[in-house]
Amino acid sequence: MNSVRASNVSRRPRRVSRPRPVQPERNPQERDEDVPADMVAEESGPGAQNSPYQLRRKSLPKRTVCPTKTNMEGASTSTTENFGHRPKRPRVSGKCQDLPAPAEQYLQEKLPDEVVLKIFSYLLEQDLCRAACVCKRFSELANDPILWKRLYMEVFEYTRPMMHPEAGKFYQINPEEYEQPNPWKESFQQLYKGAHVKPGFAEHFYSNPARYKGRDNMFYYDTIEDALGGGQEPHFDGLIFVHSGIYTDEWIYIESPITMIGAAPGKVAEKVIIENTRDSTFVFMEGSEDAYVGYMTIRFNPDDKSAQHHNAHHCLEITVNCSPIIDHCIIRSTCTVGSAVCVSGQGACPTIKHCNISDCENVGLYITDHAQGIYEDNEISNNALAGIWVKNHGNPIIRRNHIHHGRDVGVFTFDHGMGYFESCNIHRNRIAGFEVKAYANPTVVRCEIHHGQTGGIYVHEKGRGQFIENKIYANNFAGVWITSNSDPTIRGNAIFNGNQGGVYIFGDGRGLIEGNDIYGNALAGIQIRTNSCPIVRHNKIHDGQHGGIYVHEKGQGVIEENEVYSNTLAGVWVTTGSTPVLRRNRIHSGKQVGVYFYDNGHGVLEDNDIYNHMYSGVQIRTGSNPKIRRNKIWGGQNGGILVYNSGLGFIEDNEIFDNAMAGVWIKTDSNPTLRRNKIHDGRDGGICIFNGGRGLLEENDIFRNAQAGVLISTNSHPVLRKNRIFDGFAAGIEITNHATATLEGNQIFNNRFGGLFLASGVNVTMKDNKIMNNQDAIEKAVSRGVTPVTQQTETPSV
Repeated sequence: MNSVRASNVSRRPRRVSRPRPVQPERNPQERDEDVPADMVAEESGPGAQNSPYQLRRKSLPKRTVCPTKTNMEGASTSTTENFGHRPKRPRVSGKCQDLPAPAEQYLQEKLPDEVVLKIFSYLLEQDLCRAACVCKRFSELANDPILWKRLYMEVFEYTRPMMHPEAGKFYQINPEEYEQPNPWKESFQQLYKGAHVKPGFAEHFYSNPARYKGRDNMFYYDTIEDALGGGQEPHFDGLIFVHSGIYTDEWIYIESPITMIGAAPGKVAEKVIIENTRDSTFVFMEGSEDAYVGYMTIRFNPDDKSAQHHNAHHCLEITVNCSPIIDHCIIRSTCTVGSAVCVSGQGACPTIKHCNISDCENVGLYITDHAQGIYEDNEISNNALAGIWVKNHGNPIIRRNHIHHGRDVGVFTFDHGMGYFESCNIHRNRIAGFEVKAYANPTVVRCEIHHGQTGGIYVHEKGRGQFIENKIYANNFAGVWITSNSDPTIRGNAIFNGNQGGVYIFGDGRGLIEGNDIYGNALAGIQIRTNSCPIVRHNKIHDGQHGGIYVHEKGQGVIEENEVYSNTLAGVWVTTGSTPVLRRNRIHSGKQVGVYFYDNGHGVLEDNDIYNHMYSGVQIRTGSNPKIRRNKIWGGQNGGILVYNSGLGFIEDNEIFDNAMAGVWIKTDSNPTLRRNKIHDGRDGGICIFNGGRGLLEENDIFRNAQAGVLISTNSHPVLRKNRIFDGFAAGIEITNHATATLEGNQIFNNRFGGLFLASGVNVTMKDNKIMNNQDAIEKAVSRGVTPVTQQTETPSV
């Protein structure tokens, strides 16, 4: 131990003799009986004219001596002639009045508080505690917070009390907010036994034993290494205070459960700086299970900032089977390799809390090789690489950290890295806020991931992970990216206001996208492309500036039980060879189309509610061939289903009603199949086929539409088989403008404008149709240039 400590001989206090009091000159006119003898003794000595006792003398009553039985007849006791000593008390047998107060009573009861406090201010802590045991008044004065604050700051330097209620726990308080009247004394008691690293003070301390009498339980050293070597000292309980200063190139290897804390006024951590230029600044090794380091700045600032020895370049290095506590520290590293904090190995399980890990030239916090630990309330910012990097089965618990303005990614989990991340604020990182790669599987709960310069969450190369109840917003690209066979769970998040899309799944990505609120994004709420096949369910996808769900370039996926509404473009887009399955969704209130299939978009659309869109509920075009079945499609401001530009599709068992225009439009060489649909109560026609439209209409119920149940026009040629067309407010079937049709086994009845109207030159193939109970309207038919056909059960080809 290299402490600067004086020998025991030099520590022995010197005896100091007290000077005798000097008698002042007496006024000859002053009577002895007017001045009590003991007061004269107390007022003697230099400076008696300014004594506080002088101020209170007039208020004291004159003291008399009670007579004895032998002198009750008028004899009295004269005052003593010896002014330098207290007069001897006479013995009395009767009751006495106005006995002279003893000095102890005067000191305890009559001396002004200011004087007592001034005397107490020269005492050390143990003497103050002894004085507090004298009487109630001394107890109150000896516990004065101002006395203890001065004493406390002299020893510990803190300008606010540092509470230490239990091992491994320190925190500063505001005295006025503390529930106890004297937090300074309470903190003093909690911190009393400890070693102090205070360069230049040790020699002074041990050279003046009289001045510091009673502080046998305190030790002073010039270096941290000396303090760490002082564990064999008696009464040392492992508590080390490192006082203000810069400590450079000390070798700090901790192998025992010591407690090391900075001690300085104001912002403690900024004034206690421990720096190394050659090796890791702190190394925690096996045996440091309960060690504590807090309230200091720890820096690694090597001369060769590009050294290649990765494992030896850290501010803090925490190795196998140790679990120290790192608290309220500022951690910096200027080395371009290694990390600021490295936690590595089986059993490495530190607690790092309230620390600032920033401005490092490599990784901020690196957790690897099965290491664990708890990391809470830290600020991690402006690091050259990842703010936090978890790798190789590392599995930390990371709560309430502020991870921001990184020059790379905010959090990077890689190569089977795991971890539980809760309530972190991750923002304004140059790449993604959170990146998951190569079988990593973190759990991220209730975090805010926002304002990323690239994206929010990036899962790739078979990454996994659970992202639950997070807020993901205002990122420059997608809020969540999933690609290259990755399969995360994205559940219960709010994903909003992105400068591009909400969730972007591409390159064979998978994943479960469940229960999220996705809104206000500049591009599609969810985009699925290039053979990706996620499960998307129970989400709300709304108020996007683009579409709701966009599936393209052979995208797949199961999209079920979502609510998609109020998007600027289509609620769902399916295009370019994509084949998703959309089940039991509510797609409504869009500003364009509900579901839009185009450019060979395929897939299954079943059991959905599709309603109240500004355009059609469903559009199918340009070679698209979806299966649309068991949906309810209503309230469209254009129509129910629009099939055009060579569109196909199997449209089966749907209910299509209350649309402003036709329930189904088929035009421009389109050829869908409609089976067993109910198309009713339209504000225009039921089915409208024109401009070369074709199609097979089979076993549909078409009723109560405002215009023709089926209108066939302009070179169209559909096949209608076994349909029921009834209760219409116009014609049952109307065929005009050189259209043709094949009508087989249909039932056409109870229509107000006739069952079948044929324009001149129309060729219709009819077989086994039943046309009955339709109202004749010959004059209306003639005025429109068509020929009504009514009450005809079997009609040969016309």
